[in-house]
Amino acid sequence: MSTIIAHTAVVDPRAELDEDVRIGHHCMIGPNVRIGRGTRLENGVTIVGNTSIGRDNRFFTGCVIGGEPQDLSYQGSPTQVVIGDCNVFRECTTVNRGTEKDQGVTSIGSQCYFMATSHIAHDCVIEDRVITANNVMLGGHVRVEHDATLSGGVAVHHFASIGCYSFVSGLSRVLQDVPPYMLAEGFPARPRCVNVVALKRKNFTTAAIRAIGEAHKLLYRSKVGIKHAREILQGDAILTPELETLFEFIENSSEGRHGRGRDRRAAAA
Repeated sequence: MSTIIAHTAVVDPRAELDEDVRIGHHCMIGPNVRIGRGTRLENGVTIVGNTSIGRDNRFFTGCVIGGEPQDLSYQGSPTQVVIGDCNVFRECTTVNRGTEKDQGVTSIGSQCYFMATSHIAHDCVIEDRVITANNVMLGGHVRVEHDATLSGGVAVHHFASIGCYSFVSGLSRVLQDVPPYMLAEGFPARPRCVNVVALKRKNFTTAAIRAIGEAHKLLYRSKVGIKHAREILQGDAILTPELETLFEFIENSSEGRHGRGRDRRAAAA
């Protein structure tokens, strides 16, 4: 199928558009943009900068993708936004490109759903099947692992990480990393319980969910520490691969600044 461009859209002739791309009225596409087949832009979408978009994505009215990072140190270098396949960006979602002080890329995987007015700041790394509800705000350098969900109004501190299969409740203030498999909530957010509903939906075994629950009790209720928790669970013969993932994530967080594993500025200071 051929690409369809509304007559009121402004598309730079240097932009690369695959087949079956649909661009609505009053959209603006810059010269260094590449858009994969089947992607659809509703009215009033702006895509600029060095932005590469995969196939079958959908952008709703008011989205701004690839804009300059909101970082005072940014010097105008040709940093990037890279987006995978089959994502949905609802109204007024913003994705800023990377900065020189990181890898220079803001990266989004595939099959994600960003609800209205979500903000993905510079140098964020968003893996596959992530969901952000309305007004979620991700600071710079944030990482969100696959299958995580952030509810409405969640604010995530720069350099924080959200672990896989986790859930962050609405209006939470995330200052530290959120471990995998956990439901976090609060101001600031803390792991409150295991995200059992999501784990069942993702076909985790009963044994795996039970093991994660035991780890949560040891780490966040008894507060025995990772080393002792590992020894206890190993002695009980329930040290599963999921728990190794959990412990590795927490150990990495403890090595960063203020419980944020990606923030290693203190070590360099």
